[in-house]
Amino acid sequence: MWTYEFSATAEVTPSAVWTLWADPLSWHTWNDGVGEVEVHGPFAAGTAFTMTPPGEDAIHMTITEVVPDQAWIDVCELPGLAITTYHLIDDLGGGRTKVTYRTEITGEAADEAGPEIGPQICADFPDVVAKLLAVAASA
Repeated sequence: MWTYEFSATAEVTPSAVWTLWADPLSWHTWNDGVGEVEVHGPFAAGTAFTMTPPGEDAIHMTITEVVPDQAWIDVCELPGLAITTYHLIDDLGGGRTKVTYRTEITGEAADEAGPEIGPQICADFPDVVAKLLAVAASA
């Protein structure tokens, strides 16, 4: 298994962050790595979606869990790999919120492929979380 986690805190409410996450068609407004998103149902567990990063091939994922104002999880399954990303909100009280992005790469090919593709997948997490929190705080 390969894992990476990044967290940041800001003076923002969990619901402000959640509002941005729960609207996949606007992810591109705060995440430069998202070009186009096509969602095949509601923002709920079991819904499949396709994300096409700018200049790259489409990535097919499924939302596996949704807990409003707290977390959502998606998984991308490839031959021999499952790439699971956890998007977590922690209400720290006093108007502060911690946001964590965590990716786990599992499966029979994880030990070999994880160190190669994991850093590529997660390289923008610090920028994505910073911009997410900034946009949420200004909403």
